[in-house]
Amino acid sequence: MSADLRKKAAEMLLKGATLLAEPCPYCNGVRIMKDGNALCVNCGKEPDMNKIDQEVIPENQNSKKPSSVLISLKNKLEELTKELELEKDPEKQQQILKSINSLIETIDKLEK
Repeated sequence: MSADLRKKAAEMLLKGATLLAEPCPYCNGVRIMKDGNALCVNCGKEPDMNKIDQEVIPENQNSKKPSSVLISLKNKLEELTKELELEKDPEKQQQILKSINSLIETIDKLEK
């Protein structure tokens, strides 16, 4: 994941974006949704829903089941995103964003 993608994801989160439970259909990365546009923080693709319905998921991705660690990390990521939405203190927002960034990096490493 590039620094530019991380920066863009953090900016989107600060502007009210939310994390999606569904992984990226291209790379299984974490996605962020803002104003109906989903961005994968791993590969940077913004999937076209028509293409996703028509594409066949490669066999190795289909059989790959997320580990309990990945599930826990993604759940924590969702919790922190909700906490960030409610937080008014800029310093606390920055701390939450740093935690979110660390989680995204860890999830990215575990999924590869």
